[in-house]
Formats: sequence, structure tokens, C-alpha cells
Amino acid sequence: MEKEQKQNTEKNNVDENEKSNTTSDHLKIDNENIEEVVDKSPEEKIIELEDKLARTFAEMENQRRRFEKEKDEAYEYGGFAFAKEALNLIDNLERSKQILLNDESLKNSEALKKTLEHLDIINKDLISVFSKNNIKPIESINKKLDPNFHQAMMEIEDETKEPGTIIQEIQRGFTIKERLLRPSLVGVSKKPVKDNEKVEENKENLNDK
Repeated sequence: MEKEQKQNTEKNNVDENEKSNTTSDHLKIDNENIEEVVDKSPEEKIIELEDKLARTFAEMENQRRRFEKEKDEAYEYGGFAFAKEALNLIDNLERSKQILLNDESLKNSEALKKTLEHLDIINKDLISVFSKNNIKPIESINKKLDPNFHQAMMEIEDETKEPGTIIQEIQRGFTIKERLLRPSLVGVSKKPVKDNEKVEENKENLNDK
């Protein structure tokens, strides 16, 4: 009997110690949290809130500017793809004109003359419509090659022109406002190669082989 009472007493003591330790741990945690809160003064809290607000407003302003820019670009260049496809009309008119001019059976005929006049009128009307919508042809002939607007497709010997001058326009290029719609495909001049230079060049080519 005494043994059982002793065991119960020891068990109660252990339980009391565990409760005391648990309470002590909670107090430590609460004290740490209190210290963290107490560490910041009202002024510091206000400064921290002001900093967070400033960052939030700055982010909102950046998003607003980005949306405005995207909206403006969509308004200005929304018809970019359509305009690029519409250029095929001008290309097809030019091809039709060349086919008619090369047709021997139509040469010097009144029908050819009237047809070409109508094609020219249609072409001018298209250019006028494009121009009103800020789509303009790129000037090429007798201009220096500009990689931003021209794409050189061939070099042509011409001693009367400075090397790199555009002397042939294969396909006309266009811009829409300040943006390139498509480059002009052109032929540029180069210095004629003298006979002795050609011989040397051929020799070098043979040696390379």
C-alpha cells in the first residue's frame, strides 16, 4: 500500500514538472514575440508602412505606363499585318504590267496603251490610300544602301556610280509610320573589275581549289 502511494506521488510530481516546463516554454515564445513587437517604435512602423506604400504605388505606375504603351502600339500598328499583305496588290499590278509589256502580240497596240493607263491609275490610287494611312514607299534609286531599309540582292558593275549606290529596284519597300513594313530589294553598284584583276582573281580561285 505504501509502495503504491509512493509511486502515485512520484507520478504526480513528474506531471507537475512537465506542466511547469510547458508553461515555461510558452512564456519564452510569448516573450520573444513581445520583444519583436516592442523592438519597433511607432515611428519605425510608420516608416515601414510608407516604404511598402511607395513600392506598391511605383509598381502600379509602371504597370499603367506599360499598358498605355501597349495600347498606343496596338492603335498605331494594329493594321501592320493587314498592310503587309495589302502590298501584294501593288506587286501583282507591277507584274501584270511587265507581262503585258513583254507580250509581242500587244506591242504598240491601242489596247495595251489603255490597259497600262488603267493599271497606272489603280497603282496611284493604292499608293494614295496607303499614304493617307502612313504607309509610304522607301526611296531607293541613286540612294546609298541603308541596311535599315534596303536589302542588297546583287552587285552590278558601274563605273559612273559610287560603290554601294542603289541602281536597280527589284521590289519596292515600304514603311508604316516609323516602322519598317518590308525592305526594298535592290541591286547596288560596284567598281568594274579590270581584265588583269580578273586574271589574278581567277588564279586565286584556282589555288584555293
